[in-house]
Amino acid sequence: IGWFQGKMEFGPRALGNRSIIADPRSTKIQKELNLKIKYRESFRPFAPSVLEEYVQNWFKIKTNSPYMLLVANLKDTLLENIEEDEKKLQGFDKLKIKRSIIPAVTHVDNSARIQTVGKKQNPLFYKLLEKFNEETNCPILVNTSFNIRGEPIVCFPKDAFRCLMGTEMDMLVIGNYIIKKEKQNPNLLIDYKDKFKLD
Repeated sequence: IGWFQGKMEFGPRALGNRSIIADPRSTKIQKELNLKIKYRESFRPFAPSVLEEYVQNWFKIKTNSPYMLLVANLKDTLLENIEEDEKKLQGFDKLKIKRSIIPAVTHVDNSARIQTVGKKQNPLFYKLLEKFNEETNCPILVNTSFNIRGEPIVCFPKDAFRCLMGTEMDMLVIGNYIIKKEKQNPNLLIDYKDKFKLD
């Protein structure tokens, strides 16, 4: 989902106003976000946004990280048992291992770069995380910047719509409006895929 709300962030991080968000419990999301939305290498990791009052239940960290600057390991109780043959895997094959119950945001070393979200800091994004937690018992969403590789984070609604139509995102939420990709005019589709060379 493309999530476009209020004023855009200042700086290199998407903090819940210009974000692409997804379910961190999915084993496919990391690869799909990289290849079908960001158009970059499939191994690149994504960050979790987590309700600040739950952060210590999920991560080995004792402080908040509202600007997505701190890295911490997941709690051991959330990690999956890795089979002996999986431990021998090398290189990109390591990415195929499901390491935790939130694999989309778990790096190969069981760490994550965390953004904690507080009610005062970002009330709307907080409510979204709160609702997701009510539905799933998971107070976490994948949060990555709302752009494709090689372009700046979207600023205006027209930028967000263009990004929706040039990627395999499912929908766009701007304020209280929900724009579903499947209901848009197919003549507005854009082919971003080969616009930029891989890093």
